[in-house]
Amino acid sequence: MSQNPLIAPLNLFDQALPFDKIQAEHFIPAVEYWIIEAKKNIQHIIDNPAAPTFENVIFALEKSSERLDQASTTFGNLEVAHGDEKIHELSKKIYPLLASFSSDITLNAALFQKIKHVHDHRKDLQLDSESMRLLEKTYLSFARNGALLSPDKKDSLRKIDQELSTLGPQFSENVLKDTNAFELILTSADLTGLPESATEAAKDLAESKGHSGRYLFNLQMPSYLPLITYSSRRDIREHVFRAYNSRATTGAHANQELIKKILQLKSQRSQLLGFKNHADFVLQERMAQTAEQVTGFLKRLQNVSKSAAQKDLQEIVDFAKNTDGIADFRPWDFAYYSEKLKEKKYAFNEEDLRPYFRLENVVNGVFEHARRLYGIVFKENTQLPVYHPDVKCYEIYREDNQTYLGLFYTDFFPRQTKKGGAWMTLFRSQGYFEGTIHRPHVSIVCNFTKPTSTKPSLLTYDEVRTLFHEFGHALHGILSDCKYQSLGGTNVYWDFVELPSQIMENWVNEKESLDLYAHHYETNELIPKDLVGKLVYSQKYLAGWASLRQIQLGTLDMLWHMTDPNLISNVEQFEDQAVSDFRLLPKVEGTNVSCSFSHIFAGGYSAGYYSYKWAEVLDADAFEYFKEKGIFNHEVAARFRDNILSRGGSEHPMELYKKFRGREPDADALLRRDGLI
Repeated sequence: MSQNPLIAPLNLFDQALPFDKIQAEHFIPAVEYWIIEAKKNIQHIIDNPAAPTFENVIFALEKSSERLDQASTTFGNLEVAHGDEKIHELSKKIYPLLASFSSDITLNAALFQKIKHVHDHRKDLQLDSESMRLLEKTYLSFARNGALLSPDKKDSLRKIDQELSTLGPQFSENVLKDTNAFELILTSADLTGLPESATEAAKDLAESKGHSGRYLFNLQMPSYLPLITYSSRRDIREHVFRAYNSRATTGAHANQELIKKILQLKSQRSQLLGFKNHADFVLQERMAQTAEQVTGFLKRLQNVSKSAAQKDLQEIVDFAKNTDGIADFRPWDFAYYSEKLKEKKYAFNEEDLRPYFRLENVVNGVFEHARRLYGIVFKENTQLPVYHPDVKCYEIYREDNQTYLGLFYTDFFPRQTKKGGAWMTLFRSQGYFEGTIHRPHVSIVCNFTKPTSTKPSLLTYDEVRTLFHEFGHALHGILSDCKYQSLGGTNVYWDFVELPSQIMENWVNEKESLDLYAHHYETNELIPKDLVGKLVYSQKYLAGWASLRQIQLGTLDMLWHMTDPNLISNVEQFEDQAVSDFRLLPKVEGTNVSCSFSHIFAGGYSAGYYSYKWAEVLDADAFEYFKEKGIFNHEVAARFRDNILSRGGSEHPMELYKKFRGREPDADALLRRDGLI
């Protein structure tokens, strides 16, 4: 056991993980070992003859499984960022082990009685606000997860949680495998319309797989998006559109039956716990609070967005007809002709931006934003081990007094062992760990355009926004200043967690911001003012369409989790009916969103996808404050840091927001920003 790097003491700088020593075979022994240790700690809490107190029950419970939490988090992070077949196979054992342990704790009657005793006497304890928050959160977590159930219902809940623990990872694995299964090999004659950046990357990929003289495209975003956006070959656009939008729909990796099973189990679980449905269960711990509030919020935005989206679409349909005689406009035409129309309207092509967005410069740019706004600096550490050669590690310090703030990992390029998309995660949260308050180890994982044989990684505008978005999440973790890990950083309500990320995207449209990093990769010249002007001017282009798309996804998510699953016999039919009021283009048979909607079926966003739009209201209102005072204003940045980024979940998010802004958010700020009112 002492040779297992996930069990042995962590001796690297700030107890960094020894990624160079961690192998797949270490995970199950480590998880099993730390489960035993955690159970000993729990039993000690139960057996303690002293009267229950915050210290000997709530705080002791908070600390009871910290090395288990780190081992399991490490496994979960590697499974999605660098998961080979061995790791995916291990997940089928590790996640049930963790689910069983979680049930053992939350369904332990003796432990809950001690928690309840402390909770019942909380007014007499003179706790500070953060400790009181931890006490309330602990009690509610146990109550919401079965502590108040009868023994037979506890057994039923345990079985449900065991089964659910494997279904989400299986869903994600199916999407990844179906994504990886698609390859499109083209010749030079097939490349009309495609930018050089896309063809060069496809040529390098083809060479790497033995297809010399050909061009290989796949369904990873850096490959799929150029095809669907720029290829003048309508047959190719249709081919890749159908492939991308039918992932995990049929065949060996189909998710349709898995979706129905997940919904059945979540419904059974919520009803066991006394809720009408899974949405009601989830929303009890959200700013929105009720399904009615969420659906009302989405409906209000839908009413404003749909008419704007219809105008957006009609303009593009007319343009396609007048330009190329397209009389049967289909979904695979939208990205292509919307980009062509954008070029005509604004004399602007987003590919014009790419030479100014060299990845290394953009990374330095987000670091400079962190320095100017929050006074922190990043120093690369090439000595600490990483889990893949693409990964880089940085130490973080306060600029003024060199106080150490944590570690930051970056992992930017797609590979077959990494799921699609982009996310922020932690290998260790900020707060108490092994006897003292420790700083966090934060990571962002993306799937950006890779360097080619002749060019560095040159990002698209959307990739730059994604980097700023995920870096905003990272700042939420890095600047956390809480006592308890379970309250620190991003451990907040899901409809609040996107505020720190989405507000960072606003800086990408500001010339003052772009001048910090948008330099031509060959000449080093600043991005021209007129190009920035075209970018800013074009930002409201298709705002209605984009808004309606997000509202559609949020509504679909809510309907999946509000509907009795016994009434759902066919996934495609249910989705078609759920989105019928949003559909502005003909349905393409065999395609659907749900079978690859990992956010809600394999992530944490079930009955929570609305939170992106909810947080957009917050970030639009918050950035108006920055715009009023200056986008790098120290006073506003300090208020955002001290009341939002550093406080984690130590207070209710609306109270934190009001401390920052001085009032509740203005719901119309988002509609103003998008030009919809």
